[in-house]
Amino acid sequence: MTCMAAAAAATPAAASSVPVGVPLDAVKTTLGVDTPRVGTGVPVPVVGAPEAPRFHKGDMLPTPLLPVVPIGTDLGGTLVTSPVPNLLGEPETDGEGSVEAPATRLLTRTPGVVAGGLLKAPDASNSGIPNLTAPELGLTAPELTGAPSALLGLGTPR
Repeated sequence: MTCMAAAAAATPAAASSVPVGVPLDAVKTTLGVDTPRVGTGVPVPVVGAPEAPRFHKGDMLPTPLLPVVPIGTDLGGTLVTSPVPNLLGEPETDGEGSVEAPATRLLTRTPGVVAGGLLKAPDASNSGIPNLTAPELGLTAPELTGAPSALLGLGTPR
């Protein structure tokens, strides 16, 4: 039960994105050209609970010394559509081109610091004085998990 509770606490809560429409109407009025329509979502990162430190027999410092923090967000769906005049060389074939990136879940974990050999448990055979050990220092690699994709489309009137 404790392991499942720790695993649930280590994952960030459900994240979302804030939908945003990019206003390009001023360009259309100023230049007199058809402008693309852009709609996207601004990611809202949600920080999860830091990884709990683990103590190992014989070490006085926990592992990792600097805990790993999970961060999750949704990369909002993005849709860019633009008028494409005279698609087939005739005004009747005006169409619309689009580029779409569907919403994607993105998870990341910050790097952590692992230190070992700095402080060891006291040694009873050495009058309670810890033995000398070589210091060890390491960094855990950051993680980034997600699968963003994009779709390219071209539509003509029927």
